[in-house]
Amino acid sequence: MEEHRHITFFTATILEWKHLLKPDKYKDIVLNSLRFLVREKRVKVYGFVLMPNHVHLLWKMEEPHRRQDVQRDFLKFTGQQMKFNLAKNHPEVLERFRVEAKDRQYQFWERNPLSISCYSVAVTEQKLTYIHQNPLQEKWKLAELPEGYYYSSARFYLENKDDFGFLTHYLE
Repeated sequence: MEEHRHITFFTATILEWKHLLKPDKYKDIVLNSLRFLVREKRVKVYGFVLMPNHVHLLWKMEEPHRRQDVQRDFLKFTGQQMKFNLAKNHPEVLERFRVEAKDRQYQFWERNPLSISCYSVAVTEQKLTYIHQNPLQEKWKLAELPEGYYYSSARFYLENKDDFGFLTHYLE
């Protein structure tokens, strides 16, 4: 299948672009979910950045897992963990994510996340550069250098440091 041959650039955005991922504990929920998916051999993760209101990933599905299933499970699990944490620690913030939907009371991720197949090394490298430059953008100013932003794979590539234990080099 196509999704097992090519790396995918994936973007998921928090509902209404709210800055739910600003506190590290919510970024850690995303990291722990990625760790689990890699450990369970559902995906390989080649690059990522966790921003205050969105996530960019470069990943590839491991056979026999299908992209739509992995994405659904990833977003559902991280959303549930965020809901549990907010219900316990910040119920007033949780209310900002209440929705009028038949299938849910709360929603944390926008529907229809972006998934683009990277059909060449050049496209993968372009997306990786984009991911690593994201925290440096004028509107964010989260770091001065890509490797200065912790919640990113930049150090893995620029300093050969794997702070997260789940990354694979895109050329492997």
